[in-house]
Amino acid sequence: MSRVCEICGKKPMAGHRVSHAHNLKNRRWLPNLQTINVRVDGKPMKKVVCTSCIRTGSIKKK
Repeated sequence: MSRVCEICGKKPMAGHRVSHAHNLKNRRWLPNLQTINVRVDGKPMKKVVCTSCIRTGSIKKK
């Protein structure tokens, strides 16, 4: 499963984990994705959606 919201296209972000000694290690911030049942054109479907899209009402649960 790819880590992409099907509504807004939110993807993982990359950056560094920084220690107290300022040593840098690569890390990723993953979006909070949920699989929910939605109605698309009157048909029930499963979509992978981020929680910010669910909260803002961009998608309605079934």
